[in-house]
Amino acid sequence: MAAITIRELTKVYPGGVRALDTLALDVADGEFFALLGPSGCGKTTLLRTVAGLETATGGTVHLGERDVTRLPPGRRDVGMVFQDYALFPHMTVLDNIAYPLRIKKRSRADRHRRAAEAGTYLGLEGLERRRPGELSGGQQQRVALARALVAEPRIFLLDEPLSNLDARLRLEARTFLKRLQKELAVTTVFVTHDQAEALALADRIAVMENGRIRQIGTPVEVFRRPANLFVASFIGSTPMNLLPGRVQDGAVAVAGIELPAPGMADGESVVCGVRPEYLDYSDTPVDGAFGGQVSVVEHLGGNSLVTLDVAGEPLHVVVGEGREPEPDDQGWAVPRPGRVLLYRDGELVTEGGRSMAPLAKDGGHG
Repeated sequence: MAAITIRELTKVYPGGVRALDTLALDVADGEFFALLGPSGCGKTTLLRTVAGLETATGGTVHLGERDVTRLPPGRRDVGMVFQDYALFPHMTVLDNIAYPLRIKKRSRADRHRRAAEAGTYLGLEGLERRRPGELSGGQQQRVALARALVAEPRIFLLDEPLSNLDARLRLEARTFLKRLQKELAVTTVFVTHDQAEALALADRIAVMENGRIRQIGTPVEVFRRPANLFVASFIGSTPMNLLPGRVQDGAVAVAGIELPAPGMADGESVVCGVRPEYLDYSDTPVDGAFGGQVSVVEHLGGNSLVTLDVAGEPLHVVVGEGREPEPDDQGWAVPRPGRVLLYRDGELVTEGGRSMAPLAKDGGHG
């Protein structure tokens, strides 16, 4: 297996479009690493540049000890699974899986034996003679994974391989993919725009925006302590509540309450961030709680998402089953201790005003 080391990686397309902007990134040997971000952020370009399908404008890519920046894809020893699986429609499942070995000029008997083993490992036994058009989406996805697996690559590169599956199959495939990666211990980079996939699968996540890495961390770190306002607003099934405030007499005045702000100068403008999951709902007044009128109640199954109108700002609170208020009720949202974050100039700050996100401005080193 191999680690991935990227330094100052830049990709500029004709016309001056800068898809990657001097990225720096380290992926550890055997790590399951996710590239997460909205459409157009550069995550697929980064993956394709690592694979050799795109040529870097500047910077370097090392896979293990090898500098592969200028090597063609076939010499990089990577296996890639595409969003549309890229299966050959005229070939059987067995021949699709065996195709990388055919390119390497392995004997027919050897490549079919190894393809059958990979197919069995991924639960495709009995389907070897079918063609892709005769398979379900989940089966096609496993064929694509088996094809990447059969060549025994040092790196797996997965470009949104679950996006074409329905919700139930996606959950099953997600569980299967995580188990497979742990069993194989292959360094894996997984591109997705679905934060639930990234949070569930990855050992670490890089959140990207406009060709740059805005934060790198474990799923817990990225969820609990977003390094900047972009990550805060992007991560979470419901984005973090972000309320404007101003420092006065050592405290932040925000939405009718005051929060401690030691080490910050009076008059500074800040943004107060707190996740809906880290607020407790009360139908009676509570000191230090955000108070307002219930405007929307959204039932999510085991709980509900309640929106309060707090000083003209919407505030979302996750409320447990059986405790849902009614629209137009008065309600209060109590922040849990240590769960309120302050952002100044778009970056997370601590008690002493020190930035918690020094990597957000320079591309980020893993």
